[in-house]
Amino acid sequence: MAEYKAPLYASDGSRKGEILLEPAVFGIEPNVAVMHQVVTAQMAGARSGSASTKTRAEVRGGGRKPWRQKGTGRARQGSIRAPQWRGGGVAHGPRPRSFEQRTPKKMKRLALRSALSSRAAENAIRVVESILWSEGKTKQAVALLAALSANGKAVVVLASTDIAAERAFRNLPQVLICDPGHLTTYDVLWSDAVIFTTDTLSAVSAGAFEVTASDFVKEDDSK
Repeated sequence: MAEYKAPLYASDGSRKGEILLEPAVFGIEPNVAVMHQVVTAQMAGARSGSASTKTRAEVRGGGRKPWRQKGTGRARQGSIRAPQWRGGGVAHGPRPRSFEQRTPKKMKRLALRSALSSRAAENAIRVVESILWSEGKTKQAVALLAALSANGKAVVVLASTDIAAERAFRNLPQVLICDPGHLTTYDVLWSDAVIFTTDTLSAVSAGAFEVTASDFVKEDDSK
């Protein structure tokens, strides 16, 4: 396992030094295959699966045979609601279904640690001591992101007590806010920078992301 350090900042954006990242979470060799499988499962689980069409048995009409079987010179037809007719039923159309995939817990943990390790190797991890803002102003969040050199998409991991910080960041379209228990592999890979507070970094380093199921991914406890 490799050891990486992340820059440490104060809530006003001033540089305070560096902080050592937990090697077991931020310093492993990324497993690309596992990350791909978990992200695929997460995106599949987010699908509503509500697409639906009616078969010839469900559309309205078509109870009478349109013409007699023989003698007309036309092809035989049993109903005007067969798939080849306008307004007829759909053959082999989509039906409501679930796209959920069962994912073992160990695989989800490995995928998230792989994603965090990949971001740590790219120097994309930022840590803020604590965001002690009396008011949650968006301009404060913009100034902090600029000081952290987080110019692109960013995931900000906040604790439940960081109410003012959440209010400040939530209006920014390129920022995703989550708590340590709901940090997912897709979120980390989607972002250009992952921003922690010292409290949420400690929680993630201690494995707090294991206590709740990742969004959209169904856990498989049998493996």
